[in-house]
Amino acid sequence: MSYAQFLRANLPYLSVGLLLTFLSSFGQTFFFAIFGGEIRAAYDLTNGDWGILYMVATLGSAALVVVAGGLADYFRVRSLGVLVVVAIAIGCLAFALNTSVIGLAIIIFALRFFGQGMATHVSAVAMSRWFVATRGKALAIAGLGYMFAEATLPLILVWMKSIIDWRNLWVFFAVFCLMMATLLFHLLRQERTPQAVAQETSATGIDSRHWTRTEALRSPIFWLLAPAIISFSAFGTTFFFHQVHFAEIKGWSHLALVAVFPLGTITLAISSIAYGWGVDRFGATRLLPYYILPYVAAFVLHWYAPSLWWTALAVILMGLAGGGHQTLINAAFAEIYGTRHIGGIKAAAVALMVFGSAIGPGMSGWLIDRGVGFEVQMLGYAASFVVAAILLVFASRIVARPFTDRTVHS
Repeated sequence: MSYAQFLRANLPYLSVGLLLTFLSSFGQTFFFAIFGGEIRAAYDLTNGDWGILYMVATLGSAALVVVAGGLADYFRVRSLGVLVVVAIAIGCLAFALNTSVIGLAIIIFALRFFGQGMATHVSAVAMSRWFVATRGKALAIAGLGYMFAEATLPLILVWMKSIIDWRNLWVFFAVFCLMMATLLFHLLRQERTPQAVAQETSATGIDSRHWTRTEALRSPIFWLLAPAIISFSAFGTTFFFHQVHFAEIKGWSHLALVAVFPLGTITLAISSIAYGWGVDRFGATRLLPYYILPYVAAFVLHWYAPSLWWTALAVILMGLAGGGHQTLINAAFAEIYGTRHIGGIKAAAVALMVFGSAIGPGMSGWLIDRGVGFEVQMLGYAASFVVAAILLVFASRIVARPFTDRTVHS
């Protein structure tokens, strides 16, 4: 089945995944980074202060995702998804009205939990459970929501900030999310539960069984994937979080920098679609060792970048790797561990992702305040991706072994 045929046959369900990933942007780092300068000025925060506050709030949200993520195994997307989006709306309104640093930390915690954490998680779980043979295509299409947001919102909002007070924009975000919650409920009047239940026995993992979260966390495969999840989130997030500072040290305007971001997002979309086809054709675990390598080159280029064109090339490479990460990691967990307990297992993975996105900006901001240049840090990030790629090779080989040769613990 081609992408076009698949899309026509499953449009309402794919729209749910796409809408949730788009709405996750209100809790994503790239979105907060758009307002980084205004937030630091309004609350009198240094780069380090802002990074540490963001890190602490995000770590709290990561811990909560581990507990709450398993709800996706028990509640329909129609209920859980709508609740998550309404919570995002409340967080956006609170952001517009808040004036205290403590309140800022609480709001960041809430938006990170419901936005980056739960909206992304519910979307991935729904696509993984609703679709089996076409899981790769479903995850790739759902991921386009986030990509569209990342491509369009920075440029639009940097421009809108020049004519509208930034706090008023957050009121608009709240109203928009409430409208989308209504649309989400409408799309899920008939949820794809019967098909999911009917196919669940065929959606087992390795060794032809459904793994529990405890079993998954005891297996070496999960922890061989963990460095890729953490480093990808940590340092990709860091680049976008400190984009204003990066533009300043390079001598470019913020608007000029965000103008190249759509190049990466276009590449991200193409890469996701290609990897989605590859997952359905070859399997996610066979492709794992290769997807992260463009990130190594990208961060070396960010370090070097004597002109904006070099950074544009680096952003394109980030998009190439990002499409693989978004599609492969989600599909790999379903392939390896099955779908019956995928909510709980994916919650642990999402917690690692959120943990990485907390550590990266906080650590980087702390280093900036202590004189370690942001450009120099890029080389360390590139090295971390080399290590993660090597560990992915081992993970892929373990999955490919016969059961008798595989070192796992039940």
